[in-house]
Amino acid sequence: VQLVESGGGLVQAGGSLRLSCAASGFTFHGHAIGWFRQAPGKEREWVSCIESSAGAKYYADSVQGRFTMSTDNAKNTVYLQLNSVKPEDTAVYYCTAEDVSTWCYGLGHWGKGTQVSVSS
Repeated sequence: VQLVESGGGLVQAGGSLRLSCAASGFTFHGHAIGWFRQAPGKEREWVSCIESSAGAKYYADSVQGRFTMSTDNAKNTVYLQLNSVKPEDTAVYYCTAEDVSTWCYGLGHWGKGTQVSVSS
């Protein structure tokens, strides 16, 4: 199982960015797929999750309405669209894949992360 994030970079506040996570060694079926982030000096924070059974999507309150998660099963890739970004969104963003379908606990497989930096 391998997860490789990309798409991070420097963006101005109010701007947009799209992160990608390419998965290999497994398919999304049966796995909850999520995004977490870790800002400097802070603990890792759950951002969003797609549960596998019905495809329902969930977002942290801090990103609700601004971030959108999607999947492309044909490409085995998951995306996180970041809109109206804020300086507090600055963090390393990690893609995760659980061994369960129902929720993103952060206990499964992790990518190495991609840095997002938002300037004010």
